Amino acid sequence: MVVFKSKPEYTVLDPNFQPGPKNGHLSERDPEYAAVEKAAEEALRPLWYNDLPIDQWRKLWTTAPPPIPKGCPELGKEVSESYGKVPVRDGTEIEIKIYKSTTPRNRNDALLVFRMHGGGWTVGGHVTEEAESRYLAALENVVVVSVDYRMAPEFPFPYPIEDSWDVLKWCKANGSSLGINPEKIIIAGNSSGANMAAVLAIRARDEGLTGIVAQILAVPVTCHPKLFSQVPNAEKYELLSYEQNHNAGVIDTVRMEFVWDCYVGTNPESDPRHSPLLNEIPALKRLPPALVQVAGCDPMRDEGIAYAEVLKEAGNEVELTIYKGLPHCFYGFTELKRTAEYFEKVVAFVKKYADADAGLGQTI
Repeated sequence: MVVFKSKPEYTVLDPNFQPGPKNGHLSERDPEYAAVEKAAEEALRPLWYNDLPIDQWRKLWTTAPPPIPKGCPELGKEVSESYGKVPVRDGTEIEIKIYKSTTPRNRNDALLVFRMHGGGWTVGGHVTEEAESRYLAALENVVVVSVDYRMAPEFPFPYPIEDSWDVLKWCKANGSSLGINPEKIIIAGNSSGANMAAVLAIRARDEGLTGIVAQILAVPVTCHPKLFSQVPNAEKYELLSYEQNHNAGVIDTVRMEFVWDCYVGTNPESDPRHSPLLNEIPALKRLPPALVQVAGCDPMRDEGIAYAEVLKEAGNEVELTIYKGLPHCFYGFTELKRTAEYFEKVVAFVKKYADADAGLGQTI
């Protein structure tokens, strides 16, 4: 049964709280979002609060129709979809969904966008970022593979990471059947999927998995809130958005603490494999270029900004965009003007690497 706390456990809500001087202004509501915020929260409320067992709660999220912007490439017209099964280390078969252009430029040299969906490691599926996958797959030299990793609490950390890692290696080994160049891969994720994308980018470097040319981290989760004090040089970062945005729309602090509890338990160890912001600077060197997009009215705002700053400090190429006044996963609000900007940035970033020669990124 899904049971939420009555108040945050890892975040102290101070009645005298003052927003940070650097990031605090980013919570000022975008006028377009402010006009629909209340209605949107009411519409989402039944998905969060019900008396269902967790498997049925999860089904609510996966069967809800995905938000698709006007003009998004259509399945069967610009984009094709197919499914497959990939065996992982314990013999379990993990489903993948493959998105391809219906008019591919080169059937054997496409860039692979390897996607891990969001949903707090507990809900979600291939369609969670359906629109984004279609936009990217419509590029004639891009293939998108979405991995349906096993989820918490039945399969907590590190199952989602290990499933995704095994499927990534399978994709490299089966590049010809996918129609991709195994040396042109972008690891991509949104929210908890961005958390795993960051972790896999580091792991690929450490284990010598070549071909990761870039990483896409959208509204990323980069550290358990209970461990903020253990972030190296934590005093450099405000890390106040869990408190400032504790009652934000889409996902608030209590909801986020719930999914963290499902993923790593209520007494998490300090482990960069689930909280990459805990890495020291030397451990973040020589990583592929990153596109980081952060929402201003998001409990995870400050840790996303901090991770982009740490990546830069470590000498990596980082493109950071902050969407002031918008909530976590705001791109699901298809009518917002800045939603179009979000998708344009993702497509432009991927196109840059898809059109380039192999070897621009990690070549270890």
